[in-house]
Amino acid sequence: MAQTLTRILVHLVFSTKDRRNLITAAFEPELHAYMSGICRNLESPSLAIGGIENHVHLLVSLSKNIALSYFLMPLKKDSSK
Repeated sequence: MAQTLTRILVHLVFSTKDRRNLITAAFEPELHAYMSGICRNLESPSLAIGGIENHVHLLVSLSKNIALSYFLMPLKKDSSK
């Protein structure tokens, strides 16, 4: 039986509200770890997370079982709290 292998790499960039400098250096590692956990729970492991005070970059191996829009909803919602 044939097997289908997929690998969907997605580079995501999103900013804070009104591009305000809300991500401090002290808070940044905690936020990145939290976002990595959200990605892992959605079966889409993060390969790299970075950014500066007003935006975040993520490189994610997106699961073939979830649409990008359904992946982004909990990621953005939960990380903003």
